[in-house]
Amino acid sequence: MEKFDLTILEILFRLLLAILMGGAIGYEREYKSRPAGMKTHILVCVGAAVIALIQQEIAWRSIEFSINNPKLVGVVRSDEARLIAQVVSGIGFLGAGTIVMNKQSVSGLTTAASVWTMAGLGIACGMGYYQIAIVGFLAVLGALTFVTYVVPAPRTRRLLMEMEHWDSSRPFTTKLLRDKGITIDNMDFEVKRLPDDTFRTYSVIYTITIPRDVDEHELMLRLSENPDILKVQILN
Repeated sequence: MEKFDLTILEILFRLLLAILMGGAIGYEREYKSRPAGMKTHILVCVGAAVIALIQQEIAWRSIEFSINNPKLVGVVRSDEARLIAQVVSGIGFLGAGTIVMNKQSVSGLTTAASVWTMAGLGIACGMGYYQIAIVGFLAVLGALTFVTYVVPAPRTRRLLMEMEHWDSSRPFTTKLLRDKGITIDNMDFEVKRLPDDTFRTYSVIYTITIPRDVDEHELMLRLSENPDILKVQILN
């Protein structure tokens, strides 16, 4: 039986493919100032590819040992999916590090998903499944860059506003949002006051649905034109 062996060129090609894929997805994340950038995505993809290469080498050495020692067949066993299965579950801990949660919002979920997906692409590269790796890479890149333009879905945002006079600020805010076609889905209201009750502010978190043609930055500038509005911030 002819011996199967991973040549240096084959190993280099698979790792280079992992570097290119991880770098491309990481660049997109870094360009958008997300927590995990090029280096993180490259390392995840290359690391997964290395583990897949090791798994292939272990599997073949077990087969080769059994061929050369037929009396010991069944003594040495190798599971093709054991090592790479640990990558799929273990990479979740790294992805969790990119998720930022606070009282008002959650961010980093897309980056966490991209890190986890890069591990899958790295495994495909390391195992030599080039068709799966390339098609999967194109699908991930398309989901991160083109989906928002192809599917004109509205955006759901949480808008934090601090006001000095509630009676005058609320009608102004409500009218401006409705004039722009923005739907108010929910409103959380909080009043802050000094101990001597000489000054109070009103904090409101609006959950709103923004049409695709509305510029969020222009919306914040329009809201800040009201002198009674002390702070305007989009949380997510």
